[in-house]
Amino acid sequence: MDNRTYAVVDLETTGHSSTNGDRIIQIAIVFIQNGRIGEPYVRFVNPGKEIPAFIRQLTSISDNDVKEAPMFEDIAQEVAERLEGTVFVAHNTDFDLAFLQNEFKRCGLGKWTGQKIDTVELAKIMFPSSASYRLQDITEELGIPLQSAHRADDDAAATAELFLACLAKLEDLPKGTLELLHRRSFLLKSDLSTVFYEALKAARMRSMEERGISAYRGIPYRIGPKSAGKVFELPSYPDTEEAKIALFTKQFDGFEKRDAQFLFMDAVRDVLAQRSEVAAEVPTGIGKTIAYLLPAAIHSIKSGKPVVVSTYTNHLVDKIVEEEMEKVRRLLGADLPVAVLKGREQYISLGKFEELLRITDESYDETFTAMQILVWLTETVTGDLEELNVSGGGQLFLNRIRKRSERMAPDERFADFHARQTAACQDANLIITNHAMLLSDLDREQTVFQPLAGVIVDEAHQFIQTASRMNETAFSYTNWKYCMGQLGSDAEGQLLQQMESLLKDCLGESYRPTGKLELDAAYLDFAMAFEVAVDHLAAHKPTAPDKQAGNRIVFPLPDTESEPCFRDVATSLSVYLQQAERFAKDVVSNRDQLTQKGAAILSEWAYWVQELKIKAGEWIEIFLDRNQEDYAVWVEKDRRSIPGSLMVMKTRLTGTGLIRQFAERMKQQQAGLLWTSGTLAVAGDERYVMRQLGIADTVPLLKFDAPPHFYEGAEIFIVEDMPDIQQVAQTDYIEAVANAVVETVLVTKGRLFVLFTSQDMLRKTYELIVESEQLEEFVLIAQGVSSGSRMRLLKSFRQYGKAVLFGTNSFWEGVDVPGEALSAVIVVRLPFSSPEDPLFKARAAKLTEQGIHPFNGYSLPEAVMRLRQGFGRLIRASSDKGFFILLDRRIETKSYGRRFLESLPDVPIRKVTLENMVDELENCYND
Repeated sequence: MDNRTYAVVDLETTGHSSTNGDRIIQIAIVFIQNGRIGEPYVRFVNPGKEIPAFIRQLTSISDNDVKEAPMFEDIAQEVAERLEGTVFVAHNTDFDLAFLQNEFKRCGLGKWTGQKIDTVELAKIMFPSSASYRLQDITEELGIPLQSAHRADDDAAATAELFLACLAKLEDLPKGTLELLHRRSFLLKSDLSTVFYEALKAARMRSMEERGISAYRGIPYRIGPKSAGKVFELPSYPDTEEAKIALFTKQFDGFEKRDAQFLFMDAVRDVLAQRSEVAAEVPTGIGKTIAYLLPAAIHSIKSGKPVVVSTYTNHLVDKIVEEEMEKVRRLLGADLPVAVLKGREQYISLGKFEELLRITDESYDETFTAMQILVWLTETVTGDLEELNVSGGGQLFLNRIRKRSERMAPDERFADFHARQTAACQDANLIITNHAMLLSDLDREQTVFQPLAGVIVDEAHQFIQTASRMNETAFSYTNWKYCMGQLGSDAEGQLLQQMESLLKDCLGESYRPTGKLELDAAYLDFAMAFEVAVDHLAAHKPTAPDKQAGNRIVFPLPDTESEPCFRDVATSLSVYLQQAERFAKDVVSNRDQLTQKGAAILSEWAYWVQELKIKAGEWIEIFLDRNQEDYAVWVEKDRRSIPGSLMVMKTRLTGTGLIRQFAERMKQQQAGLLWTSGTLAVAGDERYVMRQLGIADTVPLLKFDAPPHFYEGAEIFIVEDMPDIQQVAQTDYIEAVANAVVETVLVTKGRLFVLFTSQDMLRKTYELIVESEQLEEFVLIAQGVSSGSRMRLLKSFRQYGKAVLFGTNSFWEGVDVPGEALSAVIVVRLPFSSPEDPLFKARAAKLTEQGIHPFNGYSLPEAVMRLRQGFGRLIRASSDKGFFILLDRRIETKSYGRRFLESLPDVPIRKVTLENMVDELENCYND
């Protein structure tokens, strides 16, 4: 480390703006020199005004704490002198330094000058896979103590330790990585280039092999661990109850025997051994995952062939690998080889990444994301891009470096992460994958998943949705315009201008601009035809009355095949693509003479031409292929952003045929097939999900029950004085919902899910509650409003004690919040699909043709299943307690309401007024 002095600063203030009268209430400076932390400078500061209530709550700094403290004017000179000649370090310098500069100015002092380092920016680069970069989150992840977040002394001390942790990791990076980082560090927002330079000067000379690092065209990356090979020592399956109890008790302290878990284990063993097909409903509470993984592992070892476990999302795939597989290894007493395989676009293409690094005209987002990836490559063993936490702009960069095809350069073979994961499947006992990956294997020339000893499809009810969305086609106006802009922009430094420079370099004096003129003319024809077609679609008004609330408009795709403008797009795009390839022909012919940067530019041109070719096929499939009997095709747009919001979706009506094709392949391989889920049977129509999966009536459906005491902590409230949702205006119902939510939150102190079926209703309810200011002391997190993915929102909910999460469809299932972190779930309305939803309409029409009533045969069982899944969010362990609150009175006023109630576990159900419910909850939480 260099010998400069770093001053790590943190301020606590009365608000965000010193120019608007906010003042400092505490300042802390921690000095670091030669890698050592010195004595801190910590002072309370009298702001000369009352500290706002929310600041007192946030910082635990009271008016009494600062009553005898000096004003900032009294210590400003002292603070300035201590900072003189130092490097200013803070966790978000944009706030701390800017606030301090304004205070210096107010006090008549000169502006502080020097270098600054933002530990948010540095930590994002050095720890690119961290879930959050809030100080309390990143320090918790790194094991750095932070006694009291939002106290300047503790925050500054933690920030200093974070800074040192970043430097320690930086110094351990390979020299090649440091060189690539330093080259890009001059575009960063804080003065990190010197830090990278010092690390480069002091780079350790250990060989990359010693570090487990290799390099692809100068880019260091971690070498994956070699496969340990399959386990050949055959562990015996614990056949008896006594053997199971002994095995689990030995490995897990406090193990609680669950009869259903042992019975399900035996059922899994039998399915795999007998190579049969069985469906099993296994509710929360019996330890389903470990119960199928253990017999699957033993069967794989015995048969010498892998067992595939498939689940719905990549998040659930990771959860199985990270949380459950270690338990299996402990039970087996063996290091069981496990392979994780996701779609190839999930993995980085090192070849594409290396090409993009050669193109030096990068934006800040591109530069920053590239730096994150360079560090990540030295630690990832999977190459799974989901591991990265990047900004929205960074996602665009990630999309350009995803693995697009099986083809690779000869020197990329050993650096191809997807190929590495695929190869690992050959030596694995268990292969963990997702539903889409499993189904897409049907279309591969060389299948990955064979020969197999068995397949376990977890979250089997979601296999239906995955199958229907296979080969789904989408048109997005913004996506098309982005792709077109990559090739069509003639601005200085853009790809088209770079390609023209390459042509001039390759052809010299023989270069003629004829090809460029022809390309420009073809692009103009295509772009004009595209805008005409888009305008036609954007201006279309559906003949059916608009029953939808809000700004979102959804309607079936009108007849576009007979409209010449849509065919004009296909024709003009075809001409343009021919010109684009012809334009690059002379560069391709001189490929051997290109510099590395020139080769990268040519590759980038070829990449975007290929992307437009794919889009040309999608255009024909959506707008010109009217043989869409088995598909639903619809348009979505937002009134506030037309044509920017314009999207067209084309989705299969049913995936049953594809699912049966998959099941037949398993039968041909003589592999056992187990379908399992917490919701496979629907009250009143037990085999509804089975029919959707195309499972024959001869396939048995096994049902297992949770332990009798599992739901003892749960209670269901039906709020009987809510307005009838079908009899009042939406605004009146939303006001009632907002009031019910506020009343409930105030007595439960947060820790609440509010589940909606409509994004529009969610947004309006959220905004009404925010405007009321009744829940100011709570953290309100709203899907589609608050930034971040579903998992990011869920993490935020878990981190805050007084939080409320407003969620739509994806929060009804697949979300775990065990223990006291979740105290109640409010269901705003019964989860029926919107009758205006085009996919629902198309499926309902198909059922009507078959003589099946759409409500009883589709809408009702789907809603019943979804409500049951929503209840499953509340109780995740036998020790959990919570309330399931139903605001939709139809559950008691409609004849079908009993179907919903029968689907829920046997827990107390009480019909109460909102006032009585609030009293009950208050008594409960005050006991």
